[in-house]
Amino acid sequence: MIQAVLLDLDGTLLNDQKMISPKTKETLLSLQANGIRIVLASGRPKRGIEPFATELKLEQYGGLIVSSNGACVTDATTGETLFEQAIDRDVARAILDHLTGFDVIPMLNDETYMYVNDVFSGMLELNGEPFNIIKYESRGGRFQLREEPRLADAIAFPVYKILVAGQPDYLQANVDAMSQPFNQQVTGMFTANMYYEFTDYGIDKARALDHVFQQVGIASDQTIAFGDGHNDRSMLEYAGISVAMDNAVDAIKAIATDVTRSNNEEGIALHLARYLS
Repeated sequence: MIQAVLLDLDGTLLNDQKMISPKTKETLLSLQANGIRIVLASGRPKRGIEPFATELKLEQYGGLIVSSNGACVTDATTGETLFEQAIDRDVARAILDHLTGFDVIPMLNDETYMYVNDVFSGMLELNGEPFNIIKYESRGGRFQLREEPRLADAIAFPVYKILVAGQPDYLQANVDAMSQPFNQQVTGMFTANMYYEFTDYGIDKARALDHVFQQVGIASDQTIAFGDGHNDRSMLEYAGISVAMDNAVDAIKAIATDVTRSNNEEGIALHLARYLS
């Protein structure tokens, strides 16, 4: 019997307009009314997940927010932090200083601000079009922006992740040089072709979920997970049933129990309909 539904956000729960489609919303509200817990698990910071948690009434039904790729888990009802594991601050400072030698855009956040070197230096060219990655991230996370010439100097708060944006080809060519000096201290992964992220060593969505589910008595084989990207892999491998979106990367489709329709085609609602019958 399914006790929890685990959902990535971007490319999974959210369509390309960054909205929850009507049928998917209706389905998830009905499941919660029937006692099934909803977990939103994203690389986004908590502030960037909260509006969707509110839309789905997670606070009413005891849902969970897994943010920063598993570095923090929050009880949507009480606001209590159930799990957290930040990067050591000295390690975070060393990573940020190391990244100054690369043509990338590092970003980090506290509860209110997103910190960057230069708010006007956020342009990438993606799919042949200019794209302001700093604007996109700050709006998505509902952050105010703060400039810090040396980002390491801004750290006076828990660093759950360091987000690194860059041209996809450049990141692929330089990822080893960026990450290898810290391979024994942090976990690094691509979360999109223009994003590489650092979290504390061993952190991923599955580890965070397992820690919390042991406390509330939910077994992994009582869960179903939906995802589309590389950072969803651990969660899909952890869940009893794993479902890749049709728009997922091939590596995620290859490990999934099933593949559903895309994030623009109510894929989640179509697959979950069987649990409402």
